[in-house]
Amino acid sequence: TPKMLTRKIKLWDINAHITCRLCNGYLIDATTVTECLHTFCRSCLVKYLEENNTCPTCRIVIHQSHPLQYIGHDRTMQDIVYKLVPGLQEAEMKKQREFYHKLGMEVPGDIKGETYSAKQHLDSHRNGETKTDENSNKETSEEKQEEDNDYHRSDEQVSICLECNSSKLRGLKRKWIRCSAQATVLHLKKFIAKKLNLSSFNELDILCNEEILGKDHTLKFVVVTRWRFKKAPLLLHYRPKMDLL
Repeated sequence: TPKMLTRKIKLWDINAHITCRLCNGYLIDATTVTECLHTFCRSCLVKYLEENNTCPTCRIVIHQSHPLQYIGHDRTMQDIVYKLVPGLQEAEMKKQREFYHKLGMEVPGDIKGETYSAKQHLDSHRNGETKTDENSNKETSEEKQEEDNDYHRSDEQVSICLECNSSKLRGLKRKWIRCSAQATVLHLKKFIAKKLNLSSFNELDILCNEEILGKDHTLKFVVVTRWRFKKAPLLLHYRPKMDLL
């Protein structure tokens, strides 16, 4: 029977797997070290790697000089944490919204959207509302149509200037682009390779402030860690890949 197949597990029993070793809190913006697959809060790990180059858990050397290039956002882990811990996502979205308001800045679209969606979900349960499948499907269809008409997307955007700093490659005809903050350096490599008719995007390095960027870095991460307090657009350079010994 279904009851026999169901086994309840206390959150306490799995806390060790969904908390950050650095702050001892639940993972927020979960980020994994690619070398050993240990996961931490992104802000905690970035701050730690400013003065260290080893994993906080197993002490393995991530990279001698550029450890930040060997960490990546773990969306699956973050989704698991948000689903397991009641109210965590809503509380985090609220904190981020208050942070931007305190600085007098506009709340990024992705945060506004997630907060609004979570608020809607909570309000419907508090009011004891239940939707029929027909109404639910109708609303889903209307939302999808609205999303399809949103050609500029509702998520946070980043303005970029792509400059070539090598005589071996030509510059782009249109070097200014605007794209989602969740796009990665790998997406930019593929974009440049396609525009320059290169056989492989692996032939490219992309740099910010003369530092090679890891392929899994999101543009939002690059802006926060390497372009903070500087004016837009985010200036990135590309060149043929150099093999470092």
